[in-house]
Amino acid sequence: MLREDATAARQPVWGWEDVGLLLGAVLPALLAGAGLMRLLRWLAPGPFRSVAVSTLTYQMLVYALVGGALFLLISGKYQEPFWKALGWTAAFRGAIPSLLAGPVLAVALSALGIAIRTPEVRDPVREMIQGPASLSLVIVFGVAVAPFFEELIFRGFLFPLVARSVGPWASILVTAILFALPHGVQNEWAWQQLSIIALAGLAFGFARYRTGATSASFLMHAGYNATQFLGFLLTRS
Repeated sequence: MLREDATAARQPVWGWEDVGLLLGAVLPALLAGAGLMRLLRWLAPGPFRSVAVSTLTYQMLVYALVGGALFLLISGKYQEPFWKALGWTAAFRGAIPSLLAGPVLAVALSALGIAIRTPEVRDPVREMIQGPASLSLVIVFGVAVAPFFEELIFRGFLFPLVARSVGPWASILVTAILFALPHGVQNEWAWQQLSIIALAGLAFGFARYRTGATSASFLMHAGYNATQFLGFLLTRS
């Protein structure tokens, strides 16, 4: 049975036109981020010689700008409490299971990846790692920052809207596919890689649906990525 807050989360005040508005904010965010990066490189050229610092700072600037646009939509346009509207709460049932499910999911999907002969592809994330400092930055970004933003968009913003139109189960599937697609270029559009990412997205979506909290999908996502990084570190040693 769904909890009361999970049911409420499927009735967002925003609509499909707001998805268009948010998409329209992406290009300006990319351009503004590039401009801010030029300014930062001029003010402090030393740190930004690092590929990891430069790339991840730019990514965080874009995230912040798109997140700001999302905030204006939810709290500015509709006068809704931002975090509550997007299902972000610190108090929900299933927090520990959601966190523990992340590593289990990562191991299971890694085994599946081996079974379906997932090809090795160029990994720009690993290419940024040039020492302990860049490794730490990449891990923090990959375990905390990226899952936070991705879950806010896919399971916080899109999931309840799609669920209102086609139901929660279809929404889990649709948002999982949408979640996988932006990873296509990075993974050279290998169907095995994208299938693994989509399956992870299904699990994140189910956590969102089952608990009614975007925080749950974030915890699972963070645990999943952390386990992947742990596997990477173990193979390097």
